[in-house]
Amino acid sequence: MQSYSFYEDGKYDDAVIAADRFIQLHPGHRDVAYAYYLKAICYYMQIVDVGRDQKLTELALRSLDDVVRRFPDSKYARDAKLKLDFTRDHLAGKEMDIGRYYLKRREYLAAMNRFKRVIDNYQTTTHVPEALERLVECNLALGLMREAKENAAVLGYNYPGSPWYGDAYALMTGGSAPSTASDGWFSRLWSGVF
Repeated sequence: MQSYSFYEDGKYDDAVIAADRFIQLHPGHRDVAYAYYLKAICYYMQIVDVGRDQKLTELALRSLDDVVRRFPDSKYARDAKLKLDFTRDHLAGKEMDIGRYYLKRREYLAAMNRFKRVIDNYQTTTHVPEALERLVECNLALGLMREAKENAAVLGYNYPGSPWYGDAYALMTGGSAPSTASDGWFSRLWSGVF
């Protein structure tokens, strides 16, 4: 309850310390799941915009993951899973922000590394279609046509209705985006096979 009291007062650091102390002293207590959850929520409440340092977001991710792994059947696991999705999306957003910065400065390799990190580490986030399209941009700027085609194909196959696919299609063909998903590059390839 001391940890909860600190949480209610907005003293998140004190709440985390109190929750950690409770977890260490009473690892088998019936309310230990709540202590883990409260600790995770304290970090989660301190998440700031993607332009700032994401240390607290990473701590929230680890703590929320702890709740889901340790107490999958608890009443806290469902909420922790929802918050985990938001937290991953937020971290992917930070990577995209940095990647766009490098792309604007024409530092293509550094930008590609950030976009690949989004694709590899945050596959379930909303940022993946944009990361694939930005990779196509970087590949084309570096003259890597085969890689650009591969990334555009992955984008078209997985996100055919995405506006990012339309942008990638326009970059690859030098024309405008297809009018519908069925007119896409992958659809034409598929219909040409059969």
